[in-house]
Amino acid sequence: MRIRLLAFGPLGSLFPSGGAWREVALGASVDDVLAALCSEGLLDGAALGGVAVAVNQEYSRRSRELKDGDEVAILPPVSGGWDDSAEAAGTHSPLALVRGPIDGASIERVLKTGADGALCVFDGIVRDNSRGRRTLYLEYDAYEEMALGQIHLLRAEAIERFGAREAAIVHRLGRVEVGETSVFIAVASAHRAAAFDACRWIIDTLKKTVPIWKREHFADGAVWADGEPFPDDLGAG
Repeated sequence: MRIRLLAFGPLGSLFPSGGAWREVALGASVDDVLAALCSEGLLDGAALGGVAVAVNQEYSRRSRELKDGDEVAILPPVSGGWDDSAEAAGTHSPLALVRGPIDGASIERVLKTGADGALCVFDGIVRDNSRGRRTLYLEYDAYEEMALGQIHLLRAEAIERFGAREAAIVHRLGRVEVGETSVFIAVASAHRAAAFDACRWIIDTLKKTVPIWKREHFADGAVWADGEPFPDDLGAG
């Protein structure tokens, strides 16, 4: 049977742009595929503990048995949208990945209603330095279809968990200059506590689970930013 292999961020050079099709044995698991890549020298076995795997744009356990036509993505720890397109269907708030400037004021206007007592905003801005080096600009890469799906899930869970009324999540892709917004999150709620808590939870969780990677371009070179470890339930077993 044939599966399609993808990789992103620091691992993006593993396969050609758009992925690579590979023949695998009937009944092969994700673990079998990873082991084969390691035996061929494409992957470092010691680094496998830090990656997650998605099958058909959903996080998957490595014991999962694959089927013909499955899309398997190898994901290094994500690093999108902390300090340093399409609008969602079925919601009244922007949930999007964009390649141009983010208009935070317009997002706020869309989100506010007369029922809201609070609007909490996180505006992640590209700063001009990181770890003692001068930053020229950042560049964001993403597994776009999966990233949008995870953003939808974040919005839904934030509303259910904290009792917020609505949330907007917009993230830049491609080149982002110093002083520009890389990620914009706004949460509307009847009460400020729910808005504060939901907004913080969204950005903290986005950083760990949404497949977006950041490449930092400095005056003396460029590096992929280290991501945080995936939560234990994303890629174990």
